[in-house]
Amino acid sequence: MKSIPKSKPPLFLFFLILHLFLLPTSSSTNNNASNSNSNTTNSTTPHRFKEAPKFYNSPKCSTITIDMDDNNNNNDKYLCSEETIHVAMTLDTTYIRGSMAAVLSVLQHSSCPENIFFHFIYSSNTSLLHTTISKSFPYLKFQLYNFDNSIVSGLISTSIRSALDCPLNYARSYLANLIPPCVKRVVYLDSDLILVDDIAKLAATELGQNENTVLAAPQYCNANFTSYFTPTFWSNPSLSLTFSNRKACYFNTGVMVIDLVRWRKGDYTTKIEEWMELQKRMRIYELGSLPPFLLVFAGNIVSVDHRWNQHGLGGDNFRGLCRDLHPGPVSLLHWSGKGKPWVRLDANRPCPLDALWAPYDLLQTPFSWDS
Repeated sequence: MKSIPKSKPPLFLFFLILHLFLLPTSSSTNNNASNSNSNTTNSTTPHRFKEAPKFYNSPKCSTITIDMDDNNNNNDKYLCSEETIHVAMTLDTTYIRGSMAAVLSVLQHSSCPENIFFHFIYSSNTSLLHTTISKSFPYLKFQLYNFDNSIVSGLISTSIRSALDCPLNYARSYLANLIPPCVKRVVYLDSDLILVDDIAKLAATELGQNENTVLAAPQYCNANFTSYFTPTFWSNPSLSLTFSNRKACYFNTGVMVIDLVRWRKGDYTTKIEEWMELQKRMRIYELGSLPPFLLVFAGNIVSVDHRWNQHGLGGDNFRGLCRDLHPGPVSLLHWSGKGKPWVRLDANRPCPLDALWAPYDLLQTPFSWDS
């Protein structure tokens, strides 16, 4: 056993206490099949979070008029207002710490935070998740939607990483079915990212007049697109011709602007499911929920500046090596990949860029560093 450096007892003590008292217990959401659709909750949460400050609109923000005497309908008025910025995220206890940091970063850098409405998709621990969000963000406008895992569980094929096989990872394909019809556009965000820019800029991305253009996202055309599909796919002309008239490029589905009206009209959920059904019969890809999106949308999306998804900060998936930012400006940092900043910080083995995530961490520590 290594000896404890005497020069750093406070840091060691902090991580020791964190290990003993704050690590998730077996009540976290790596649920087995028998309770994957349960809406019941555990009596305690694996983490305790601080309350975030309230953020206010700047004078230039549009006012969403609500009736102060009719609280029951206020959510509906925000939901259906043309001035509301809609953000969708999945929510579970495993990634709740990352989700809380992401929400805080969105609000902190928004010029009109009071006009943001969050749509949280969950599959278990309803009361726990609702209470956690409400306590840390008492002024947040949000709604929770139950995602029935059984809808997609029969379509999921085993991928190269077991974490990618969680049914909730596929919820982004069903946003148009879950979110009320009056919501026309949504920004989808993963739980392992933070924004350092105003989300209104991303939400305002023009999708053009083509009804077949359903979403916008940063594209990476230098990536080896063929590697996302198996030799079986590329050797079958009836499959590979899918991309024949499209300049298909890789894009990361963790940050997307989605036109829900066009999605519903084109029934794109069914199109994604059809590719997943084919994958069950013949192995055409290896990576979870990403390839069906590429098959349906690659080459038909609006390209967003790379600053809005500086992805891959989770590190090298095979060796766990830290990664640097891509060249250029940064509006969003995304810890996609195996390594998550909160895990590495707790283990006292952070990557350099994890320090950029730490200020948004709302975890309630046993004692305050300020004291």
